[in-house]
Amino acid sequence: MSETDVRPIRLALAVVDLDLADRLVQQLAAAPGIVLVSDVASADAVIASPDAAPSDGDPALTPREQEVLSLLAEGASNKTIARRLGISVHTAKFHVGQILDKLDASGRTDAVAHAARRGVLDL
Repeated sequence: MSETDVRPIRLALAVVDLDLADRLVQQLAAAPGIVLVSDVASADAVIASPDAAPSDGDPALTPREQEVLSLLAEGASNKTIARRLGISVHTAKFHVGQILDKLDASGRTDAVAHAARRGVLDL
């Protein structure tokens, strides 16, 4: 089997430390043979910090995802989110995808509505 025939590794992150999560996304997004996915269930592997486990049925958003969710509630675009948090647009898109998956939302507005109903976000 040649290198071109190898399926990329689908990798999800569940890391609470904001700086570490951002650094991992930056490094892994550029790594050949790795595709970052936001759905843990569809991942081949998950990088997780010990304190990233869900508790009491909550969607277990990381602190960075909480920040992104707050900006989504303000109507911020990925570009605005990236600028306000000092991260790349790619990283902002990744965090938005994680939020949509964790909240089982069909879009940004739906994610904010789900989060508000679940008490994850105060409006």
